[in-house]
Amino acid sequence: MPEDAKTPTVSVIVPAYNEEDTIREVIERLLALPIDSEIVVVNDGSTDKTGTILAEFGNQIKVLTNPSPGGKGNAIRKALPACTGHAVIIQDADLEYRPEEIPALIAPITQNESKVVYGTRFLHGLHPSMALPNKVVNVLLRLAVQVLFRQKLTDEATCYKAFDRHLINQMDLECQRFEFCPEVTAKAINMGEKIKELPITYEPRSKAAGKKIRWTDAPEAFLTLFRYRNWKPAKTLPTESSGDSRP
Repeated sequence: MPEDAKTPTVSVIVPAYNEEDTIREVIERLLALPIDSEIVVVNDGSTDKTGTILAEFGNQIKVLTNPSPGGKGNAIRKALPACTGHAVIIQDADLEYRPEEIPALIAPITQNESKVVYGTRFLHGLHPSMALPNKVVNVLLRLAVQVLFRQKLTDEATCYKAFDRHLINQMDLECQRFEFCPEVTAKAINMGEKIKELPITYEPRSKAAGKKIRWTDAPEAFLTLFRYRNWKPAKTLPTESSGDSRP
């Protein structure tokens, strides 16, 4: 099937809540990527200058706005209907992750080799600068995925999660906050997907620098994995490849 030249290779979803210190650089680096992309930013009820900075980019990006904070998962669900790319990837609005690594992460999807790719921070061990409670939680999440779903992952909670757009749209997501990660992990595996992991660069951000997730969010993550351990999609994907199923 001929591909629509206007269809972007990737839709990058950027949930943003009070990220005035980093949002401009994140968007500029995303716009500079050597791929055909669209950037969908959800200004999730920010009370700082995030919205003003986003407005400076005009029609270079799509901006959706929540009047009050709804959470990361809520922002991603809000953005998905606006996405038209072959692949969809999540980009946090801080600089813990390098946007320049996105082309490599989406390549297995655009080349029809995989439908789910995670950028792993821990392929060669846990980051030495990560707080001890966070290290413990990440190890336990990895074990929980292996026990509940019989699939090995080195980094379940990574921000860099990329999906075939048709696949993620069939997950009927319900997440509101950071439980987005375990929900899509559980549902992708239950849809028969082998999650491919590729190494990425990662620099942990401190609470003082604006990091919002806490190790105390861990109980919800484990409960979410357990909640969706037997989930099945309402309908299945077409049998043809991801590339052939594009609109």
